[in-house]
Amino acid sequence: MSLALNYNWDKGRRDLVAGLTVAAISLPQGMAYALIAGVDPKYGLYSAIVVTTVASIFGSSSHLINGPTSAISLLVFSALAFIDPENRTDLAEALFLLGVLVGSIQILIAVFRLGDLTRYISESVIIGFMAGASFLLAIGQIGNALGVHDKGNGHMQVLQRLWLTLFEGDHVNYKALALSATAVVLAVVLRKLVRRYKLPQVDMLSVLIITALIAYFAGWSIPGLGGKTAIAIAGKVPASLPLPHIPVVNTAWLGHLSQGALAIAFVGLIEALSIAKAIANETRQKLDYNRQILAEGLANLAGGFFQSLPGSGSLSRSAINYQAGAATRFSGIITAATVAIAVLLIAPLLRYIPKPALAGLLLVTAARLVDFKRLAYTLRASRYDAGLVVVTALAAVLIDLDTAVLLGVVLSILLFVPRAAKLKSSELVVAPERVVRERLPTDPVDPGLIIYDLEGELFFGAAPELDRYLEALKARIAAQNIKFVILRLKRARNPDVVCIERLEHFLHEETAHGVAVLLAGVRPDTLRALQNVGFESWFPAEQVFREEGEEYSATIKAVRYAHLKLQASALAPAGEAAYTDDTEPHHKLYYLV
Repeated sequence: MSLALNYNWDKGRRDLVAGLTVAAISLPQGMAYALIAGVDPKYGLYSAIVVTTVASIFGSSSHLINGPTSAISLLVFSALAFIDPENRTDLAEALFLLGVLVGSIQILIAVFRLGDLTRYISESVIIGFMAGASFLLAIGQIGNALGVHDKGNGHMQVLQRLWLTLFEGDHVNYKALALSATAVVLAVVLRKLVRRYKLPQVDMLSVLIITALIAYFAGWSIPGLGGKTAIAIAGKVPASLPLPHIPVVNTAWLGHLSQGALAIAFVGLIEALSIAKAIANETRQKLDYNRQILAEGLANLAGGFFQSLPGSGSLSRSAINYQAGAATRFSGIITAATVAIAVLLIAPLLRYIPKPALAGLLLVTAARLVDFKRLAYTLRASRYDAGLVVVTALAAVLIDLDTAVLLGVVLSILLFVPRAAKLKSSELVVAPERVVRERLPTDPVDPGLIIYDLEGELFFGAAPELDRYLEALKARIAAQNIKFVILRLKRARNPDVVCIERLEHFLHEETAHGVAVLLAGVRPDTLRALQNVGFESWFPAEQVFREEGEEYSATIKAVRYAHLKLQASALAPAGEAAYTDDTEPHHKLYYLV
């Protein structure tokens, strides 16, 4: 409602210009990305209509343009590889069912507010995925670029299929090779001209128009006596809009499609949210990420029922939309409407687009898909990141893309857990300079008090480390006959039952031995977990010092408490009285690590 109330002619003009500009690139990309997925080009165009419209209506970002993308199309190709590519009917039905599954998964993620799960997919996994995807995109178009039929089947490894295509397949069609090379050269040159002179970004559309005209006037795209053309062409695109269609549910397909759907759902969300965040950083727009996730799911679900290729946020089209001055989400609706009108008016002409020209554009797209500087930076950053990149990229090439994504996610978690489980400990002292700080080797040992600091995640993965530290602390207590221990928990976070149980056993044992354990800087989550297991019923409340953000830290309070008790029992070391004299200004004793 607020959007409608604030909408004006200036915003409308900006949205119209941006929408028309984006539509110019949506047409060739829609067909090209359908080619990547191995399906009829019309499904890519339908996606540029349906998925783009629904996501624009329900989304949060003012500039994100959804629809078919290269990465998602590669995942679709991988997910549909179990179906014979010659069986066009089954291939189409499986495509629509895949879209429904993807949309359903994304909607569930939004409903249960699980969007934060995308945080656990490391950027290194995405970089490795994009590197592998770009390689697969390039070699997947070599057959079209050379004008030869791809050999092998979807069950074969992609490099094996490439070998069969190149060395045991048809002879190279030099007319097709000339067109694909022309498309590559034109794409590079026109992109430079567009950027240099800040022209409308219609370079990809211009490449297809020029190459289609070359092929037409050369007679290569006109059927001969046998009804065949000299080069492969896109084929007939019906001059009609996508119609409602309920996908055929073949239960034998669900096992194959579910893994691919999960990978597409997560990669699609990461792709869309990353692009939306990047543009929002420039525009200062406040995004509702859960709403955007829901929009992605609704768009793909609708697409599955309207014969569309699954999609996500498009980096190129979103960037163009933003750069062209789009003001609101209405620009996406204009884009989709323009594509729909173009399909109705010029569909008969789209059949003359040469497949070698599309292949040339996709070869250029493959090269642009990888941020080589970012890739090199990540490989140099750490062995952890380099390993994720290499493993994900190799899995993409040697196995398949959806397995690569899921493997990358599992590796991210498996490699993260040991790092998160690094619980640190250090001993603190009350130093002569009247501060509490980390103990140095030259500091004298306090015979009556140990101050012990724990830092890290108190979850089951850290339990072995916690056991080791507590056993060492118990040995110190017994060897030196320590009566007071301050256990600083201010930087110990997110306790679970395993570590709470370890901590409670330690407190029980030392209390039974006559040792007073003071818990300093106890965080609310830690205290709540302890209270839940009946901690308050037996542990003295005066020995718990919460970190409440007061003027004097909880650790200082615990130190003063211990020194007063030690002094009262005549166990305080000589000179300690100065630290416990209440006439001293408290600010002279402060905490420093």
